[in-house]
This record gives sequence, C-alpha cells and structure tokens, in this order.
Amino acid sequence: MSYCVNPSCSQPKNPDQAVVCQACGSTLLLRERYQILGILGKGGFGATFATQDLSLPGKPLCVVKQLRPSTDDPNVFRMAKELFEREAETLGKVGNHPQVPRLLDYFESQQQFYLVQEYVKGHNLHQEVKKRGPFSEAGVQQFLSELLPIINYIHQQKVIHRDIKPANLIRRQTDRKLVLIDFGAVKNQVNSVIASKTSAQTAFTAFAVGTQGFAPPEQMAMRPVYASDIYALGITCIYLLTARSPKDLEVDQNTGELLWENWVQVSPAFAKVLKTMLEVSVRHRYKSAEEVLQALDLSAYSDSLAQSMITMPLPSDKQSDEPFSSNLQSQFSTAFSTKTTGKTSPLRGVNVSPSYQAQPPNGGMAFQNIQQSHNPKNKVRATEITLIKKKGKLDSRAIVEGYERGQRDFAQEELNALNLQRARLPGINFYQSKLTGSNLQDADLSHADLGRANLSQAILKNTNLSQAYLSYADLDRADLRGADLTGAHLKYANLKGANLCGANLCDAQVTPEQLALAKTNWLTVMPTGKRGFW
Repeated sequence: MSYCVNPSCSQPKNPDQAVVCQACGSTLLLRERYQILGILGKGGFGATFATQDLSLPGKPLCVVKQLRPSTDDPNVFRMAKELFEREAETLGKVGNHPQVPRLLDYFESQQQFYLVQEYVKGHNLHQEVKKRGPFSEAGVQQFLSELLPIINYIHQQKVIHRDIKPANLIRRQTDRKLVLIDFGAVKNQVNSVIASKTSAQTAFTAFAVGTQGFAPPEQMAMRPVYASDIYALGITCIYLLTARSPKDLEVDQNTGELLWENWVQVSPAFAKVLKTMLEVSVRHRYKSAEEVLQALDLSAYSDSLAQSMITMPLPSDKQSDEPFSSNLQSQFSTAFSTKTTGKTSPLRGVNVSPSYQAQPPNGGMAFQNIQQSHNPKNKVRATEITLIKKKGKLDSRAIVEGYERGQRDFAQEELNALNLQRARLPGINFYQSKLTGSNLQDADLSHADLGRANLSQAILKNTNLSQAYLSYADLDRADLRGADLTGAHLKYANLKGANLCGANLCDAQVTPEQLALAKTNWLTVMPTGKRGFW
C-alpha cells in the first residue's frame, strides 16, 4: 500500500503500484525515493509515517516526520521552518548515540517540511505497562541505570529533550535496549486563528512546552533547564511504578507537589531519590543525570547495609527450631524475641522496630540496633521491612509453568541446584533468591532481575544475561563462559573466581577491580567493546 501525505486527502490509501494519489492527485513518492506505507501518528501540526527507502538495497524501513503548518500566515510558516531546522540540527547533534534515532535526511516540499529518521521497531513503555502491568522497584532502578547515561549524553550536547515520557521511550525489539525518540516538541495542536494574531516567537514557544503532567513548572513557564528532564524522568518512574498517569494523581494545592508516595511501595532510600527528582523547585532538584546516578549508587549501598542489619543472625542461649514467620498483614511494634533462629527470613514492608543487642563472639564489636523512636540522639528511623510468609520450595517445572501463565516474580526463593537449562525466561524476577549451583546454561535471562541473588557456582555458560540486573549478586566461581552480558548491571557484584572466558561484557556496568577477580581471556569482550583487555 502507498499512503498519501496530503493532509486534505479524503482517501489517502492507494495501491502499491500507484504513482499519484487516486483521490487527490498528489505525488505519492517523496523525493522520488520514499514510499509512505501508513501513518503512525498525527496532530494539528504534523504527522509521522512508516516509510520505505526505495533507493537503498533491501528497501529499509524508516520514519518520515511531516511538519505541516495549517495556515497561510507568513509568521506561522516562518515559525514552522524554525522548528523544523531546530529539530534537524538537534538530531544531527545527538543522533550518533546508539539509543537515539539517527537523522537520515531532511527536506522541504510544497511548504511542508520532512525529517527522515531511523525506524525503531518495538513497543514504547506506555504500551508495555498497559500490557504487562507496573514495574517493580528493581525494574525501575534498572530502567534509570539505562536511561540516565543517554540523558547525560544529550545534555553534554547542550540539548534539553523537554518531552521525556513513557510514549517516547521505545524498547528496541532487536536488543531490548531503550531508545529515546521525539526531539521536536511540536505535537501540540495549533490554533491557527490565535497563532495568526501573535508574533512568530510567541507562537514558537507555544509548541516547545512538552507534555502536561510530565513537564515541570519552569518548563511550562517557557524556561526549561537541564533539570527539567530530570523531573520528567521522575514522573515517568512514578508511571512505571503505578501504571497511573500524573493527571490521575492528586497535587498538593499549597506546594504544587504530586502526591505519589501512597501509590508506590519502594524502599525509603529509593523514595528519597524519587522525591528529589520531583522537587518542584529547581534549586532543590537534582541538576544532572550524573547526580541521580550517584544517588542511586548511594541508595543501593544504603539498602545493602540495611539488609545486612535485618538479616544478621541473633545469638541466644536457646535456639528455637521453628522458623520465624507471620501473616502479611501482621504489624510488629515490639522487639524481636531473642529466640529468633539464626536463619535468614525474607523481610520487606512490615514496620518492625527491633530492640536488641547482639553480644560479639570472641570479644568483637557489638552490633546494636536500639529502637530509634526512643533515642533522640539517633536520627536514623527504624527500618521498615515486609515480612513475607514462607513458601514451599519451587522446582524447575513449577517456575517454567508459572512463567508461561504470566508470573514473573520469584524473588527471595530457595532455588538451589535448580535445573533451568535452555529455559526462556526473559524479564524474570529472581531478586535475592538462592540459586547456588543451579544449571542455567543456554537459558534466556535477558532483562532478568538477579539483584542480590546467590549464584555462586551456578552454571551460566552461554546464558543470555543481556540488560540483566545483577547488582550485589554473588557470582563466586560461577561458570559464565560465552555468556551474553551486554548492558548488564554488575555494580558491586562478587565476581571472585567467576569464569568469564569468551563472555560479552560490552556496555556492562562493571569495574576493572571487579574483573580483576574473575577469569578472562582474549575472547572476553570488555565493556569498551574491545577483546581481551579493558
């Protein structure tokens, strides 16, 4: 099918062989090379089309963005041309990044402007949430760890995106990486009557505001700064966590702040990061993507410290054989009993105020966690954790069948010596699960959450772990020969004795100090993309 780009055409669909539109007589082939296949989206000021480039071998797909002023006013036309040239210039600056669509061509034809961009096949995050539901905290942190470097790169090019939102973030089908699209901010509908009565500059600014609800106050007031993108990214995180649009959340009428905290269940450390991203005042908001990345690293360390305190075994004269368990709804305000076993229990979300002092073995330093509310000198609040009821041990078949039914959450499970060889489990959640000695050879664990998981001595040979979250995971002596770890998040993971010979670590977040503890060889692809050396 050939599609007519004339905005006034009543029947834009035409047969493949047609040279001119059968309804309006317009030429169907743009610049004698671009065949329009169909419309992807449109607004009052333009439209976006799926297109084939007939001049190149294989006739590759691309995207044509049409900017079409719907008025004869010369001021509005001049404004449209300025918008067009600005977006082309912006794409020329940032399009060298692998997660930003490349600008392939741009031209003017019959007082309409066209940008030709690389086609990105995949679903945007708005569609993903509608289909699969909200993200977990770990999923959103992984999302931030991937997107923040892109935003940092864009800001280094002196560009403010101004329209970051789930619909403008496409998960590329080929490698599952996020791609940031739409640098034009020209989708808003134009009222040509009003526009014709204003100056070109006034009309120009009306289309550079962004999307209401995602854009911060200073951007709505036509004064965007780099931190404006940080705010929009924070709102995007809230959407991913809640599946609720910002317009569906209440706003504090006194401060203008979005009241989101009652809708999410995240750790206090991560909530603090989100709150700072969403500060209404630019003065108190993170100023750069780098600041957010540093804060995320700090919150991960804070969570790790809190977890080590929670799960520390409590010595007692008399050990009970009964596991510590309770109903999810139970609220604890009293201190832990000293009869609690030394076994680690998965704890999250129930408000527990522990008051105990463990005596150190061999005269070592005592570990003390007195109830914080009774100690005015100690400003740290009592840890809030959730007590999850202990489940029966899952086997390989139960996990695969559960995954096929749509279950993705297998966090904090005892899964030692599991056999999931060649299993297809992209996006599965094994957060803090025990997978010691498990066979995961040739499995697809791309985008999996394996944060804090125990994978010591696990078999991960030729496993697809691209974009997997492995922060704080224990990979001691794990077999990762030939594994695909492209874009994996390995910060603070224990790689002591791990076999990474032939593994692909391109774009992985891992330090030279971590890799020095692992086995590598000349076939190992380092994060820089080079083989055999950093």
